[in-house]
Amino acid sequence: MENIGQPSIELIWGACEIGRLIGRTQRQTFHLLESGELPARKVGGRWVVERGKLLRFFAEDAA
Repeated sequence: MENIGQPSIELIWGACEIGRLIGRTQRQTFHLLESGELPARKVGGRWVVERGKLLRFFAEDAA
């Protein structure tokens, strides 16, 4: 069932995919994730981040 009027949340799963989105290697991304520098969390042993939140994080950092 589709949520009418609700924004959809696109989740990015895993350090490799997160790194691809931000232009970093998997190793660099894992370091950023483990040090808490990215707005992500671990779910079931796997890193996950909301795409919009990650993009806003970098947009605010650049401003």
